[in-house]
Amino acid sequence: MGRFRMLLHLVPAGLLLQVLLLTSPAFAAGPRYKYFRAGSPTDVQTKTQGGFALLGGGKDLDRAFQWMCERSSGGDFLILRASGDDDYNPYIQGLCHVNSVATLVLPDRAAAEDPFAAATIRNAEAVFIAGGDQANYINFWMGTPVQQALNEAVARNVPIGGTSAGMAVLGEFVYSAQGDAPDDPALTSPETLSNPFHPRVTIVHQFLDIPLLKDVITDTHFSKRDRLGRTLVFMARILQDGKAHRIRDIAVDQGAGVLLEPGGMATVLGAGSAYFLQATENPETCKANTPLTFRGVTVRSLHADERFNVLQWSGNEGASYTLSVEAGAIHSTLPGGAVYTNKNK
Repeated sequence: MGRFRMLLHLVPAGLLLQVLLLTSPAFAAGPRYKYFRAGSPTDVQTKTQGGFALLGGGKDLDRAFQWMCERSSGGDFLILRASGDDDYNPYIQGLCHVNSVATLVLPDRAAAEDPFAAATIRNAEAVFIAGGDQANYINFWMGTPVQQALNEAVARNVPIGGTSAGMAVLGEFVYSAQGDAPDDPALTSPETLSNPFHPRVTIVHQFLDIPLLKDVITDTHFSKRDRLGRTLVFMARILQDGKAHRIRDIAVDQGAGVLLEPGGMATVLGAGSAYFLQATENPETCKANTPLTFRGVTVRSLHADERFNVLQWSGNEGASYTLSVEAGAIHSTLPGGAVYTNKNK
């Protein structure tokens, strides 16, 4: 103890003060999350109506956000993202009359483990997951209190939405993009059709528990980025791997969206199409380094204001056709063998 006191006498007072300050709890690392809030600083509780807004990416659709705001009954609207800033706050404030609009950025697992993150989701009357990289959402949020709080929000009938990567994580099955390197281009249809076990075909299960989206995987920017082939591979892999006895897909064009009511009725909005695909038979050939053969995939394609019952997986509007894949080549029963009803470029 005497030697320690002697050392203290030898240390200059200014340096000693800096050491004490930097090791004080008040100077500990700050929170990993970023939080931006506009509107009332005080939370309110409102009676919400459930529902899901599935947006295919690109320009945001005013009608979808207004629909979510109405279902929040003027409550607290929360944007979730893993990167970026508060661009959505003024946009939603300009569209809706709500108590507050906030953006919570959760860029790693430490941020998602912070009690503030789950508490903020639990206080929200509408939650929208922004675009970005769905691998970050899975890597950073899955298995954390954020995942639990999101599923609690679904259960208490909070309207939930997502665009692009945010829509990608809404289904029971998620193409997680976890096999992608940071600078990789998006996974393409030719890559997957020629090798359904391509290392970048990564699919996770039950990030969110949305009963209406059971047995469903989603895809976005659909016709613009020619993603039908990879979607068919995802469906084939889920069946081949025994993860489901039937697999369904909701694929939405860039600039389009689907508003899904709790009773199962889906209404398409925006420019472009939404595609509702289903397969119940395992692929004939689905193995590594071998082109896919997969038959009997039914499709219902709809445009704006047309409707489809997701609960019954049926509808009379739009175009109905069947797809098959033979040795990696897609065939369609549409006139001329077309595979898309809207080439949204």
